[in-house]
Amino acid sequence: MSADNKAARRFAMVAGEPSGDLLAGLLMDGLQARWPAVETVGIGGPQMLARGFQSWWPQEKLAVRGYIEVLRHYAEIAGIRRQLKARLLREWPGLFIGIDAPDFNLDLEAGLRGRGIKTVHFVCPSIWAWRPDRIEKIRAAADHVLCIFPFEPALLAEQGVAASYVGHPLANVIPMQPDRAAARASLGLDPAAPVVALLPGSRRSEVRYLASRFFEAAALMAKARPEVQFVCPAIPALRAEVEAALKASGMEGRVTLLNGQSHPALAACDATLIASGTATLEAALFKRPMVIAYNMNRVSWHLMHRQQLQPWVGLPNILCGEFVVPELLQDAATPEALAAATLRWLEDPAKVEALQQRFTALHAELLRDTPTLCADAIEKVLEG
Repeated sequence: MSADNKAARRFAMVAGEPSGDLLAGLLMDGLQARWPAVETVGIGGPQMLARGFQSWWPQEKLAVRGYIEVLRHYAEIAGIRRQLKARLLREWPGLFIGIDAPDFNLDLEAGLRGRGIKTVHFVCPSIWAWRPDRIEKIRAAADHVLCIFPFEPALLAEQGVAASYVGHPLANVIPMQPDRAAARASLGLDPAAPVVALLPGSRRSEVRYLASRFFEAAALMAKARPEVQFVCPAIPALRAEVEAALKASGMEGRVTLLNGQSHPALAACDATLIASGTATLEAALFKRPMVIAYNMNRVSWHLMHRQQLQPWVGLPNILCGEFVVPELLQDAATPEALAAATLRWLEDPAKVEALQQRFTALHAELLRDTPTLCADAIEKVLEG
């Protein structure tokens, strides 16, 4: 290692939601291995804080999704970005790394890069799925993009954007063969009875629109299959909202609420009813059949749906190039439809086995030494 590598580094980072916090935690493992004295500051969550990150604002301030929801919080979010930019320009970190959250990070990166601070964006915005116009923002914002899907660097290179495929960090975290029995034991579940995991999202707006539907669907499943066990991971910041929805559904005592623990829940389950987002890829890496659901403000849905470039919304379907799992979105996400689609997985073991083989191949494709590859790419940016 060169003397420069041994020198202290100070990097600024922003991860705007729990999925970004997980990505950033693994990125920080690579940074700390390459530069043991590295200092990291900005906005982050518990995975980052556990690795010594200094968060200047709570991550929850940025975890807002949907056009209408963002508009409601726009003044506060814009104020945070403005103050953060001013502080970074005063303190001048060696590098800024925006982790996902493109609506917040790309504008911030462009402003910092325009003043001379080097920038990296971790996770290519889904220009291949919707909003292809974002490529102009990416080109202006990022010196380098760290890509988590293998087809993305070539796509960006065609547009003049430097990028590296670093694998998907979740593929390193989730075992190739999850231990269902151990997970059930850790959660106190009956090892013999079927388990359905309910994951209504990690954002307040998602819980608001999905939690009641999920619990009502669970009630219908429990009526049809009384032996089914239900678990629902709830992040601490949203537990009160999840508990309120559970109580209103009449399913208290039938659904085990967990403190976070989405990975044990996915490892333990036979099928999951899950909000569209990064969690669906986690479910695929756990090789679990799923029903992907989403519901949001009607105006937000209309605006987003118009910009969709592919027939799929869920990451497992996008990566497999077909509907390998059902998607029930907006008005289609009724409790009755959600319950019926989830129960079908419990009744078709041959279909489940075929899906598990598909997801195992996907896992192998996404598995790389992500922390080291990230550090390699960042070192080249610093040297270049």
